[in-house]
Amino acid sequence: MTAAQTQMRTEVLEIPVAAERLLANGGDAIQRAADAVRARDPQFLVSVARGSSDHVATYLKYASELLLGTPLASIGPSIASIYGRKLRLDGSVCLSVSQSGKSPDIVEMARTARESGALSIAMTNQPESPLAQVADHTLNLHAGPELSVAATKTFVNSTIAGIWLLAECAEDMALQSAIADLPSKLEQAVQLDWPEARAALAGRNSIFCLGRGPAYAISNEAALKFKETCQIHAESYSSAEVLHGPISIVDGGFPVIGLAAQDEAESALASVADDIAAKGAAVFATSEKLDRATQLKTIRTGHALTDPISLIASFYAMVEKVAASRGINPDAPRHLKKVTETV
Repeated sequence: MTAAQTQMRTEVLEIPVAAERLLANGGDAIQRAADAVRARDPQFLVSVARGSSDHVATYLKYASELLLGTPLASIGPSIASIYGRKLRLDGSVCLSVSQSGKSPDIVEMARTARESGALSIAMTNQPESPLAQVADHTLNLHAGPELSVAATKTFVNSTIAGIWLLAECAEDMALQSAIADLPSKLEQAVQLDWPEARAALAGRNSIFCLGRGPAYAISNEAALKFKETCQIHAESYSSAEVLHGPISIVDGGFPVIGLAAQDEAESALASVADDIAAKGAAVFATSEKLDRATQLKTIRTGHALTDPISLIASFYAMVEKVAASRGINPDAPRHLKKVTETV
């Protein structure tokens, strides 16, 4: 590592290796959890998470509903930790996602969900953490130490562990094959850093991030990373919602990034991206279906549900360079620390 290279950059480049480590070591735990989910045959799933981990849960919501036809709803951790209420979760599955597994509100909600009848599955990079202790099954992310405050490889491994679990539950061989091939795709994805989009951010302090379906979760994560690593005010919208009001603040050169997987929502997002570009905004999107907006190079993964994982890897490579260009150290964002413990 050179003196000029940030810890965040180092960890972004480690994403393919971390993914390969998860695939090599996580299979038994994934299979046991999938067997338990199939045996339960839940009518619905719930998730418990905050921050980047909650964006993982949003991704898994769309994946569960598209792949299994099983709805997944997010539970506010404060229902248990602050309000002390119990929910009727008998027969459901609870997915709790926390890189550290330490936040008291996440742990309390996961514990309460299990007591309320849910099959509890924890996804964490710390398999001995308090969260793991209140779960029926723990999926170790195997991401290795992550020192930069900005979560990157733990986010990617969380998405892989979650989609792998759902693929095993669905016994979807095509998706399982795409997951197995992810390390090679991610190796290519982290080499992309979208210089054309970076150039459009010069002198700008606001940006829209757009997504649709599973890629909407990636848009949410992108907006968070702009804020925490670059001090750029970023808002994430579904491309179905951005024209219903938010578009009013767009002016000439206003930067917009659309994150599209190669799925049924791609054309709709591309159409909105073109509409916004026609209003004078500087619009970029990961799609070949654009007329006015600028295409960002993308590494496709062979499956629509794994494409968002490649997208976020390239985004991380880009946003680290944006932070550096602004003289900001993304490893130590102001007012933030690596582990945030809320009640």
